[in-house]
Amino acid sequence: MILELHLLQSFPVSNLNRDDLGQPKTATFGGVSRGRISSQCLKRSARLLFNEHGLDKSETGVRTKRLRNEAADILIANGRDGEQAPGVVTAGLEQLGFGVDQAKGLTEYLLFVGRQAVDHLAGYCDTHWDTLAALAAAKDGKKKAPKVKPDKDATAEAKRLLDASRTADVALFGRMIADNKDFNIDAASQVAHALSTHSVINEYDYYTAVDDLKPDAESGADMIGTVDFNAACYYRYTNLDLTQLQRNLGDDHDLTARAARAWLHAFIHATPSGKQNSMAARTMPSTLLGVARDTGAWNLANAFLKPITATDLMAASTAAMTEHFTQLRNFYGTSGLRSVVAASVTSDLPGIAAEDTASSLEDFTTRLLTATEA
Repeated sequence: MILELHLLQSFPVSNLNRDDLGQPKTATFGGVSRGRISSQCLKRSARLLFNEHGLDKSETGVRTKRLRNEAADILIANGRDGEQAPGVVTAGLEQLGFGVDQAKGLTEYLLFVGRQAVDHLAGYCDTHWDTLAALAAAKDGKKKAPKVKPDKDATAEAKRLLDASRTADVALFGRMIADNKDFNIDAASQVAHALSTHSVINEYDYYTAVDDLKPDAESGADMIGTVDFNAACYYRYTNLDLTQLQRNLGDDHDLTARAARAWLHAFIHATPSGKQNSMAARTMPSTLLGVARDTGAWNLANAFLKPITATDLMAASTAAMTEHFTQLRNFYGTSGLRSVVAASVTSDLPGIAAEDTASSLEDFTTRLLTATEA
C-alpha cells in the first residue's frame, strides 16, 4: 500500500532554502528557471513536527555527530572520571566501528539514531571501562585511531546502538552508513524537491539600518546590505510505502499507523525555516491531492513542464495538476488506485468527482488514512 501526497503551496517574499551563495535555490525545468526547495529541507521541516502529530519523543530519532560528548556526560553524572570519560567513549565508538575526531569530539559523519542510542553507548562504555580506558591511554594523543573491524560482540553492540525498530523517522527516511551496509535502512518515504509551477527570477532586497543612539546631527546608515528572495507557488510531492514502513518498525501495527498519520499531517504543515524571522512566509497549502494505491507512484510535476503564466497562479496550477492527474488515470487506468481525495482552500478542482472532494483537513486526512485500512 502506497500513500501519495500532492500539494500546491504559494509563498510570498521568502528565502526558505538557500544555496552556497545565500540565494534561494533554483532549478531549470521546462526550459525556464524555477524556484526550488530541496527534499532534505522538506524532510527536516516535517521531521521536526512529528512530536506534534502523535509520536512520542522516544519514538523519533536524532541526526548527530555528538554521541561522544552526550555519552561522556552521562558517565560523568554517574560518577566516572571527567577527564577520562571523553577518551573512553571515543575508544568505545572506535571499537564499534565508528571513526571519531578526538580533538573535535565528533563522529566522522552524522549518525541517524534513536534517542536511546546515547544511553546504550554510555552503558557499553561503563561496562568495558577498564579496557577502553587502556585503549584511550595507548593512543598517545593521536587524533584518530586506525579503523578496526568490530568483532562479533562489538557488532552485536553496534546493532543495539543503531537499532531503529522503534524510531519512526529513521524508518520513514532511511539510513545509510558507508562503513557497514548491514546497518542501512531502506526509506519508506520518498520526497521530491519542490518546484515552482511557473518561471521564477530571484530578486534582492537592499536594506539599511540606523543606530538608534546616533546624534541627530549625524546622517547616513550604519549598516547596509542585501538579502536575496523570491516569491513562488510550489508543487510538492511525497509518497509513503506502508509495507516498507511496517517492515522497518518490526511489524508494529500501532506504531506504523501512528507514524503514517504523523507523516501525513507533518508534511502538510511543514514550512522551511529559512529567513522566516525576516520574512514570515508562514502560508499553508491551498490545494491538496491524496492518493492511496496498491502499486505504482505518480509524481505530477510534468503538469507544469509548460510553466504557468496566468495571473491567478494557484487556480491555474490547481487546474493543471488535477487535469494532468485525470489524463494519467484515463491513459494508464485505475486498477492500482484504491482511493483519491482532493481538497482546496481557494480553487475549483477540475476533473475531481464531487464524492472525492474533502471539505476540511480532518476530512481529507481521515479519508486517506481510512483507505489504507480497507
